[in-house]
Amino acid sequence: MTAPIIAQKSPYPVEVEEGKSYFWCACGKSSKQPFCDGSHKDTSIAPVKYTADASKRVFFCGCKHSSKAPLCDGAHNKL
Repeated sequence: MTAPIIAQKSPYPVEVEEGKSYFWCACGKSSKQPFCDGSHKDTSIAPVKYTADASKRVFFCGCKHSSKAPLCDGAHNKL
């Protein structure tokens, strides 16, 4: 499996809408971070679907190493 590229060593705060689905970039290549733009096509990494359970601010992982993907778990502090 291809290793993901670290897009940034901090999370992306995003205001999400309840019931809306978002596709988080897991490969790190997207120019529309933290979301997928199709750049993963030449990798074995697929985007992760996230459906908001409420309208709120969430923190999407920027380092691509979170064990709670697509959300940040603080893994960037260990890189």
